[in-house]
Amino acid sequence: MQTVVLVIHLILALLLILVVLLQRSEGGGLGMGGGGGGGAMTGRSAANALTKVTWIIAGGFLITSLSLTIIAAQKADSDSVLERIGTDTGTAPVTAPAPAGLDGNLLPPSATDGPALPPKAE
Repeated sequence: MQTVVLVIHLILALLLILVVLLQRSEGGGLGMGGGGGGGAMTGRSAANALTKVTWIIAGGFLITSLSLTIIAAQKADSDSVLERIGTDTGTAPVTAPAPAGLDGNLLPPSATDGPALPPKAE
């Protein structure tokens, strides 16, 4: 079910991009431009038809977006991410060794500290 809704969602996204690019704009865009001209769909009627198609496709896109969200929420685990952090996965946490010469202090030296000493050679 999720795959079918996702495919419809992607098709609607591509159609929405195409219909928006075909609409007449102030700058011309990919549409037929701002001028008149002969044709079946000219002037205000073309704007009305493309606007209606845009609204229909956008509505379908919104519905499929909400459907995908609902489907994903139903399939998800009930516990939150914060609850999953506390669970033991059976592996020990990985800790990196502290860099030499810092003695566990990662803050830069302040004015009250003494001069910085080079790390001790071992």
